[in-house]
Amino acid sequence: MTTPLLEIQNLQTNFYTRAGVVKAVNGISLTINKGEVVGIVGESGSGKSVTGFSIMGLVDPPGRVAGGSIKFKGRELVGQSEAEWRSFRGNEVAMIFQDPMMTLNPVLRIDTQMIEAIRAHEKVSKSEARRRCVETLAMVGIPSPEERIKAYPHQFSGGMRQRVAIATGLLNSPDLIIADEPTTALDVTIQAQILSEMQKLCKKTNMALMWITHDLTVIAGLAHRVAVMYAGSIIEEGPVRDVLDAPLHPYTEGLIGSVPSRNKRGELLYQIPGMTPSMIDLPEGCSFRMRCPRSSDECLEVPPVTIMDDGRKVCCFHPGKQS
Repeated sequence: MTTPLLEIQNLQTNFYTRAGVVKAVNGISLTINKGEVVGIVGESGSGKSVTGFSIMGLVDPPGRVAGGSIKFKGRELVGQSEAEWRSFRGNEVAMIFQDPMMTLNPVLRIDTQMIEAIRAHEKVSKSEARRRCVETLAMVGIPSPEERIKAYPHQFSGGMRQRVAIATGLLNSPDLIIADEPTTALDVTIQAQILSEMQKLCKKTNMALMWITHDLTVIAGLAHRVAVMYAGSIIEEGPVRDVLDAPLHPYTEGLIGSVPSRNKRGELLYQIPGMTPSMIDLPEGCSFRMRCPRSSDECLEVPPVTIMDDGRKVCCFHPGKQS
């Protein structure tokens, strides 16, 4: 079998606070293959972003990767030196943040920042680096890139800044892009344009994409596979169409039922009862059992990962019927 591009096994990322240990990522396993688009969905605080930060080596004290393995092209990332992380970030895997100003320095021109991003990993001339920057800006839909590259971040709209951030991530042709809700703050027209451009880039370059979001409608049109996270764990994983059309886990059913378009006009919006548990004090057994309509005494035990007949994975003692 071909080695996965990214292979995560039993990843545990904790934050050590005065109130206790926050188990932000609680033993997840996931693989991503070259050219594949994988969506990571779940409520705020489910551990989606921390998973991305863990892959990039961006978890700082009081947090740390407390256990498990993250392999990229078969190479272990956990325990790398800071010099190895600097060589890895932006070159082999790049991350696009929800706020583009986490990527862009407000006091430097766009060309200065983008050229530096290339020359940090390759010995190329400034003119060659600039040419690549202009090409990449054009690729993500920046008009007149030869002129716009001379601007400062504040001279761009929010949507254009996000395009610049995406272009910066693509400069070194990474094998994997981790996108942490990069279109959440944008209007739907700009969001649709960026999603379309990302799909084209993945097909053209065979780049893999991990798209982190709470928006199921985005995942429905973008990803090949989806992993649903709850309380730091992946509770269901499978092909997008299968998971959205016939969810197995009751939490996934609740998420889909909460989408406004699925509610009848004039009726109250559906919401999952209860609250997400504290990541410091997770309940015994299944983390979702206090909110689950199917819970039983069996759920006082931690449900194992069950591989269904169609290959989908679910952590539930009472999964729904497969279509």
